[in-house]
Amino acid sequence: MLHLISASPVPPAVLERIDPGSSVVFLENAVLWILRDGRLYDRLAGMLADHHLYALSADLLMRGIEADRIVEGIEVIDYQGLVELTVAHPLIQSWN
Repeated sequence: MLHLISASPVPPAVLERIDPGSSVVFLENAVLWILRDGRLYDRLAGMLADHHLYALSADLLMRGIEADRIVEGIEVIDYQGLVELTVAHPLIQSWN
């Protein structure tokens, strides 16, 4: 399943509902919550073992966040990558 998270702040309860093996894309203001020095660092770093985590490059750029400031292991993708993920996952859940 593909989860699109745009909620800010990112509720920890949302992260708990995401099954292992799922893909998660952080977009819009949710990218503010994936910083290496952020409150969700431990949770996100732990999720990387059995989830695929992504951040939309345009939303990072719009907020002045360099890719090296986000949790290591979160892949930065462009809109084409987002489209590819939506095609690859027939089930999509949006969290706003």
